[in-house]
Amino acid sequence: MKAKVSVGIVGLGRMGQIYAGHLAGHGQVRIASVSDVVEERAAQIAEEFGVESWTADYQEILHDGSVDAVFVTSSTSTHRQVVIAAAEAGKAIFCEKPIALTLEDTDEMIAAIERKGVMFQAGFMRRFDRGYAAAKLKIEAGAIGEPVTFKSIGRDPFCPDLEYARLSVSGGLILDMAIHDFDLARWLMADEVQRVHTEGGVLAFPQLNTVGDIDNAVVNMRFEGGALGNVEVSRNALYGYDIRTEILGTKGGLNIGYYQHTPLLVMTTQGIQHDMVPYIVERFGDAYQAQTYDFVERVLYDGGPAVDAHDARAALLTGLAARRSYHEDRVVALAEYS
Repeated sequence: MKAKVSVGIVGLGRMGQIYAGHLAGHGQVRIASVSDVVEERAAQIAEEFGVESWTADYQEILHDGSVDAVFVTSSTSTHRQVVIAAAEAGKAIFCEKPIALTLEDTDEMIAAIERKGVMFQAGFMRRFDRGYAAAKLKIEAGAIGEPVTFKSIGRDPFCPDLEYARLSVSGGLILDMAIHDFDLARWLMADEVQRVHTEGGVLAFPQLNTVGDIDNAVVNMRFEGGALGNVEVSRNALYGYDIRTEILGTKGGLNIGYYQHTPLLVMTTQGIQHDMVPYIVERFGDAYQAQTYDFVERVLYDGGPAVDAHDARAALLTGLAARRSYHEDRVVALAEYS
């Protein structure tokens, strides 16, 4: 067991800052250095979290022999090069989802990880949410019998920055957003997706046409064991951040998620009102912390990852098939990629 984990963070956008906050609050973590291509941002985050070193060149972190682990939270389009370099440097790696934009890049990353024997964990924080984790235990205990249908809803409350939405940067709505639901589908149903069919379009934010993305999609799925699935993702839930999942089994069902953020009902002659979950930190802040601390514990005790690169590849494969289905307007079998 290590006495303390020395960590570097590569990429200091929204996700990088979330992880920096949780790492800074862990008593057995030392943030050795942070990196971002925007120097001012790197300097600001270093100062905010009391980090002595910052750099615009992530290679400096990888060349630091005191660094045990690296959090890769830069844009998805950069993950391949950073992860392979980190593996070559012998660092334990945490990488935000999706870990890459193509299967070819993913397979090169997996080859480097396995060749160097480093620990790699993919960032699917919903597995660490109390509701989803409890649902997994209920399913494994047989509380709802055999799961036969899966339905997941992921709705964001606003249109993202157009540069972020660009397919070459984040992967767009299906790869960047729905990949959470694809991972949950495999995990909760304990089965692989066999085929998908996607309907989607630009229905609310015409500006997304300029970067090749869409704002709404519905993906129907069939699992290898015969179970059915449905994933809906949207950019235009202007009422709030709406994340829910339902699983129906042969003996019952599970409903995961909630609307109300503050435990307060306002009751007047106009009716009963309550607020809505505003966005991702308010909904999954605890899950992000649990995921971060879980990774740290695994590095401390030389454990294996909770979510490995093969899990990430499987979710990406479903996403790629779903995106192909949308563009080609047909059912796509995942076997087409083998």
